[in-house]
Amino acid sequence: MTTRREYIKKTAVGSAALTFGGILPGFSAKSYSNIIGANEKVRLSMIGVNSRGNSLAQNFAKLGTCEIIHICDVDSRAIEKCSNNVEKITGERPKGFKDFRESLKSPDVDAVVVATPDNWHAPAAMLAMKAGKHVYLEKPCSYAPAEGEMLVEGAKKYNKVMQMGNQRRSWPNIVQGMKELKDGAIGRVYFAKGWYSNNRQSIGIGKEAPVPSWLDWDLWQGPATRMPYKDNYVHYNWHWFWHWGTGEALNNGTHMVDLMRWGLGVDYAAKVTSAGGRFRFQDDWQTPDTQVIGMEFANNTALSWEGRSCNPHKSEGAGVGVTFFGEKGSMVTQGGDDYTFYGLDDKVIKSVASDIKIDTSNLMNPGEKLDALHLQNFLDGITKGTPLNSDIVGGHKSTLLVQLGNISQRTGRTLNIDQQNGHILNDPDAMKLWSREYEKGWEMTL
Repeated sequence: MTTRREYIKKTAVGSAALTFGGILPGFSAKSYSNIIGANEKVRLSMIGVNSRGNSLAQNFAKLGTCEIIHICDVDSRAIEKCSNNVEKITGERPKGFKDFRESLKSPDVDAVVVATPDNWHAPAAMLAMKAGKHVYLEKPCSYAPAEGEMLVEGAKKYNKVMQMGNQRRSWPNIVQGMKELKDGAIGRVYFAKGWYSNNRQSIGIGKEAPVPSWLDWDLWQGPATRMPYKDNYVHYNWHWFWHWGTGEALNNGTHMVDLMRWGLGVDYAAKVTSAGGRFRFQDDWQTPDTQVIGMEFANNTALSWEGRSCNPHKSEGAGVGVTFFGEKGSMVTQGGDDYTFYGLDDKVIKSVASDIKIDTSNLMNPGEKLDALHLQNFLDGITKGTPLNSDIVGGHKSTLLVQLGNISQRTGRTLNIDQQNGHILNDPDAMKLWSREYEKGWEMTL
């Protein structure tokens, strides 16, 4: 007789190919709680649950096809809050860990969900694979390009399922719209424009302060070289410091750049440029609050992404979205599970929208019901061998494009790119940002 553990370990483990499989037909808000997965439940450890991880934990808990058995966070308050939320949904209380590495030692854990700050994403995922766990990894998949390359190799070496959290790859109408786009709905597509806007306020000038009793500051920093604690870092503002974060470009731009890469049918860029800066306020914020990244590709296509962190003016009627331009018209998606085709006369040809609305005011979980499809696809990859909608190969390629935009921004020059592997050509100074400096003893290894 095959035990649950043997079943999980013996199943096929995903595919390196990006597919449109695993989508649940006829999905609606009413059917959200009735997703049917494998008979065997995957046991999960949630790593990083203060904000996005807390939302993911609740979303996974509602699926019914997995069990959340561990909650891990360096903030004791976050462990308590997330554990309470999961217990309300499932009736079972997960075990809490301050150090997720203790959770990885458990043979009961089949997979982990990583929703930590960016500097921890790739190192935590690699440690999990080394411990024999599958990984659901929030975007961006890595802090630096070298880490993304290591994750691709690690997934092969350890034969593990790894899905990145660019969840629109699993949204049914987006999938259908992309199929129609590739089938020639607006002819050959040659340009794409993506955007994100918000009204983020100043983070002020931080002061060194005692580390709060509820926080393990050393473990929070993890692989990053050590910095003294300041009162404007934790929990969200770390996004805007290069030491730990990757700015709005990878925080929100990754989603739209992934859609554009998908629609244009491209992998590595030929040329990358960036313009922008910290324009709105004078404070500790280091990454751009206003940024335009441009990319050109060898198949005679190009894309641009515009980020406006501190001005909420909408484009195409939406604060986030993508427009594709083709020989016979254009296609717009406004950030949700929707798309509209326009002819060259700018009249609507076709418009498709979901009855599941995206709550853009919910910064941590705007598309909960739709995201459930992406989470279930990950679980099916473990238990059924279902091809992943966003495996680490594609996840790395999309993350890399935006990382190159940030490298261009930080070096102040155009980057020429090797289209075979995405590496920067003839620019040793720019290539210094391809990897990162680690705190001694915390180095990421394959």
